[in-house]
Amino acid sequence: MSEDDILLGMALTVALAVGSQILAGRLRIPALIVLLPAGFTAGALTDIVHPDRLVGPDFSPLVSLSVALILYDAGLGLDLRLLKGAIRHTVVRLLLFQVALTWAAVMLLGPALYGIPAAVASMIGVILVVSGPTVVGPLLEHVRPSDKVRRVLVWEGSLIDAVGGILGAVVFHSIVAGGLQTGHFRLGAFLGSVLVGLAGGAVGAGLLWFTLRVLRLGETLGTLAQLAAVVVVAACCDALYDDTGLIAAILMGLIVANLPGFDMPVRRPFFETLVQLIIGLLFISISSTVTPSSLVPVLLPTAGLVAALVLVVRPAIAWLSTLRTDLSGRERAFIGWMAPRGIVAASTATTFSAALAADGLRDADKILPVTFLVIVGTVVVYGLTAGPVANRLGVVRPSRARPLLLGDEPWVVDLAETLRAAGLEVLMWAGTERGRARIEAAGLELAPGELMTVATDPQARLEGVTSVFLLTDDDDFNALVSVVLRDSVDGPVYRIGPPPDVPGVVAPYTAGTADEILFGRDLVRHALAARHEQGARFQVRRASEPSEPGYETVFVVRSDGQLEPVTAGRPVAPGEGDTLVLLSPAPATDPAR
Repeated sequence: MSEDDILLGMALTVALAVGSQILAGRLRIPALIVLLPAGFTAGALTDIVHPDRLVGPDFSPLVSLSVALILYDAGLGLDLRLLKGAIRHTVVRLLLFQVALTWAAVMLLGPALYGIPAAVASMIGVILVVSGPTVVGPLLEHVRPSDKVRRVLVWEGSLIDAVGGILGAVVFHSIVAGGLQTGHFRLGAFLGSVLVGLAGGAVGAGLLWFTLRVLRLGETLGTLAQLAAVVVVAACCDALYDDTGLIAAILMGLIVANLPGFDMPVRRPFFETLVQLIIGLLFISISSTVTPSSLVPVLLPTAGLVAALVLVVRPAIAWLSTLRTDLSGRERAFIGWMAPRGIVAASTATTFSAALAADGLRDADKILPVTFLVIVGTVVVYGLTAGPVANRLGVVRPSRARPLLLGDEPWVVDLAETLRAAGLEVLMWAGTERGRARIEAAGLELAPGELMTVATDPQARLEGVTSVFLLTDDDDFNALVSVVLRDSVDGPVYRIGPPPDVPGVVAPYTAGTADEILFGRDLVRHALAARHEQGARFQVRRASEPSEPGYETVFVVRSDGQLEPVTAGRPVAPGEGDTLVLLSPAPATDPAR
């Protein structure tokens, strides 16, 4: 290819990767449903979107390092404190049964469906055991299942990728060592590769500890240090044994996210953007290598394989894995309806299919098209049905707002009770025993202490919380936590405005935007507390009812259960069917008394 063709090919790949994800976001469907057909079509219609021509033999190592970065980012989102009880047992059993049953099913069905030798069926089977955070995560964000189900599936999707990658490499080398016949699984090689990955992860975590804790790098250099550490460690591990860098990468993320005192300057928006770009580029590039002529012979057999995996194998895996746990029957059923294949399956199929075909293994060229069609089939099936199935099973989190209120002052408890009376599921947190007792006495739900670990751990998440309202009487605390929580909550973070001209350490320098300051610049903390002490109370009223003088709107509960506060920069206009949360005027005092 000429230099101009290479430039055009790279530009088109980036455009398709980004454009497909934008289109998928607008259509509210998983990005893979758009990425895979886009890459396949570009590869069929043009000669410039082909990684073999754009990158050459370096494409496979680049894919391995890119997947390592994706798994490192996935590891950063795994909180070991949430992996306990039934969730831990379920995840472990899911990993074991997913590997054993999926592998066995493909080994049995492969020769019958495709007429392929056992070695090729074994390779396809081990490739298809993986699922992955790149497809499971977006689907769960769209479906919003219960927290317990979400944790199980996120942990399974993140860990199975590393396990599947290692197994794929071991099976590949076993097939080659067996003379490209039926092959033999080398347990010693598997255990050795796991040890290489674990050692690499420990070394990588130590490297990050040195660069970030000892050298005390800031956000920008700290982010670069993480990227460099993951790439270096993954590359060194892969040089020792294929795909061991995947275990090292996810272990590094786990250690960084869970080791006490590991104060990481992680710039989540940057990582999320980088990971999304990598995912788009990989899927466009890999799917462009699949030709229409290679799909036609395996199209109908693969439809049967997808049906078996979705309707028989995965439900059996989920049933066995969740047996005798405290998961409900509906939750167990949904876990049995969620096993899409993703980027690790595509990357390992690309690498091993080409290598085995070049070595002369019969029908090895079917590995990539079969994997491609299974990815497409499972993503389409689960992407289009997961939402309706979750709703039918009743495992979806309520769509109504679930605000978290921080504070224990009487006016805060009154506000929480009023929001609950408006039909919302209110969660509260207080830092003192007296405050927690006041909240419990009001019959309000008290947030467990672990929810506030985000104040010191940027990797933690407030699961199920749709918005946070910082209403304590410590303005510096409100200001500081509002900054920390921005990347740890799925919804917005608001805080009560501090009194003017009150000295503080943090608050005066983190004024926040007008949209983050509750109730306007006049109804600040001390003014609201004073009015409440004088007898003003929060009340609920339908928006259609006539307004009364002296009442101020502080929240609007929309007809669909969403909560919108009035802020300094955004007055809220109520609509038909909405409910208002009002602050009444203080009762007039009798001057004769």
